[in-house]
Amino acid sequence: MSPDSSRNLEPVRLARRAMATRFEIVLHGEDPTQLRRAGLAALAEVDEIEAQLSLFQPTSEISHINARAALEPIRVTPPVFHLLQQAALLHQQTEGAFDITIAPMVRCWGFMNGSGSWPDPAEVARVRQQVGMQHVILDEANFTVRFDREGVMLDLGAIGKGYAIDRAAATLREAGVTSALLHGGTSTVYAIGRPPDQETWKVAVESPVEGAPRWLAMVPLRDAALSVSAVWGKSFQHEGKTFGHVLDPRSGQPVANAVLAAIALPSATETDALSTALLVVGTGGHEKLAQLRPGMRTLVVSSGADNFRSESKGISLKTPENIVKAPPNV
Repeated sequence: MSPDSSRNLEPVRLARRAMATRFEIVLHGEDPTQLRRAGLAALAEVDEIEAQLSLFQPTSEISHINARAALEPIRVTPPVFHLLQQAALLHQQTEGAFDITIAPMVRCWGFMNGSGSWPDPAEVARVRQQVGMQHVILDEANFTVRFDREGVMLDLGAIGKGYAIDRAAATLREAGVTSALLHGGTSTVYAIGRPPDQETWKVAVESPVEGAPRWLAMVPLRDAALSVSAVWGKSFQHEGKTFGHVLDPRSGQPVANAVLAAIALPSATETDALSTALLVVGTGGHEKLAQLRPGMRTLVVSSGADNFRSESKGISLKTPENIVKAPPNV
């Protein structure tokens, strides 16, 4: 299915809701029936991943771990175990900025099933003792997971979507697809090959600055992924300040170092996790995090008293200057 030979054919477009978001695929090729079959198989793969990783499906492997791992070692399938190993490595490499044990803190701040609320500081201090990958014991010989204390809970929301996209992309490639773009909730996107008559897929990053030009950057992708993490979404007001749903697992507090972070790499699993970590560390940790992978392209936007500052490595900004004045009351 060469993209050049499909230039006169309409792309096949498919979509499905999964993982509390919308997954979409655009496929180019000579045989629409084959493309549709491959796309449906890729979306079925996403459904399967959700059934394994969902925090909210009681039959998922993650739910079973959360319910029983403080009492006994829980055996999981090899793919889930290896994903947990990868999450543990990313936790170590980001010095705790990425952490799949953040779930108790998310619940403490009222973001798990709501839009958030100001917690009792004593409760935050107590819950912090339940957060950290040091509490998760992975036994590779037996593919088991155990918690060393009660109250620990895994949430793969910051890596699972990227993992599902990687698996879906692998399914497409196995079916012979050579030109496709797939995304989950527009926050993580993967490009296979290139579109007809183009050298790369071009993916826009929306500006977080109200009143500024809509697009902050345009990222070319070819056999690579891009993930964008941002503080917008669930939030609440307390004493005149806005607190968002993304939490720093190291402090137990809402992220305050950045408002948007983006990362491009060959692996959507890694871009999903590392964009979250970059949002947590902000511009202060940008340089160190950007060195974790060769060829990694990064972008982080931080906010000051009256401006937003963009800092990028390998991602060209659309605006002529990196400083944009914030509108009033932001």
